[in-house]
Amino acid sequence: MGEAKDIFVGNTYEHWKEIGDKNGWTEMSTKPSRSQIDEALQEMGESALLMDGFDEAFIGFSQRINEPILAVYSYDKLINVCMERDGMEYEEAMEYVDFNVVGAWVGEQTPIIVMPLVEYSL
Repeated sequence: MGEAKDIFVGNTYEHWKEIGDKNGWTEMSTKPSRSQIDEALQEMGESALLMDGFDEAFIGFSQRINEPILAVYSYDKLINVCMERDGMEYEEAMEYVDFNVVGAWVGEQTPIIVMPLVEYSL
């Protein structure tokens, strides 16, 4: 009998991994550009809502059975983008991200924000 595959991951994961390997994203030394992300989604026949101006905070996609694919962003990286790009202090960046990003609902494809379990100093 062959090796069992996780029914929730299966071929979809393998296809995403193949796209990542082909583009050199496996070690995250090369972050995918917006056009590469769009290209990968098209290749998979999927669509996802991506945030403008926060490509550096993009960490991947989420997928659950019978649910749309959602873009996933790192909360810490969102704050870093605001601090580096916009010159905000940590507290100001955190307030901005909490209100304008985490607090935004733009429909069923609203991206997921991953929150850290521990607080890191930036």
